[in-house]
Amino acid sequence: MLVNGVPSSHLDLDDPTWLEFEYMQQMVAVLEGMPPGPLDAVHLGAGGCALPRWVEATRPGSTQLAVDIDAELLTLVRRWFDLPRSPRLRLRAGDARTVLGTLADASADVVVRDVFAGDQTPPHLCTAEFLEQVSRVLRPGGVYLANCADRPPLGLARAELATADAVFADVALAAEPGQLKGRRYGNLLVAAVVSADAGPDLAGPALERRLRSLPVPVRLLHGPQARAFVGGAAVLRDPAVLHDPAG
Repeated sequence: MLVNGVPSSHLDLDDPTWLEFEYMQQMVAVLEGMPPGPLDAVHLGAGGCALPRWVEATRPGSTQLAVDIDAELLTLVRRWFDLPRSPRLRLRAGDARTVLGTLADASADVVVRDVFAGDQTPPHLCTAEFLEQVSRVLRPGGVYLANCADRPPLGLARAELATADAVFADVALAAEPGQLKGRRYGNLLVAAVVSADAGPDLAGPALERRLRSLPVPVRLLHGPQARAFVGGAAVLRDPAVLHDPAG
């Protein structure tokens, strides 16, 4: 499925567990490290709802909310695709950050950010203030997964990882080796947990094994490797106008 000519989603209508996009396969590798059972998931950026279909198929009983700024797109994907019905999967039109701000504290196990305007994530969905809202909505065992599209020298990915590290207890980055060497534009996965003692283990060998076993193996940067990747990248902050009631 293309949105304004940009690949947005890929679905196998007969197999909801099939995920074509590599960054979604990486997200699933993280989610497979969570305790078994249903999940309460928030998807910021609905697209064709490929990942919500996977969660529904592999975690029966899950409750999900998918948010997209394009109300017409949500109407079409509900009509075109075999999506779980509400309340198992609710679709809400609106700005991702605005909708996130309406959600209750500690109400989600997973928050996924997969929002793009063209080939870039809107800046207000990359800042520490945005991530503080994500952390508020997540439970202590919760995980944040962000699709970061970047090009050499990966300045945005470094800043996004630095920003996540400033808010969350533990963070990691997954990417193909060629991307980390600055060879091309592509998708990198930022993963973060609210508590290092709960939720998926971003430091353990099990996650590394799952990532290496993917059709396109990726590297996991954690701890000293993640800090070396960040280098001197600054934490992303909201511009002052977002904090000014008169702005």
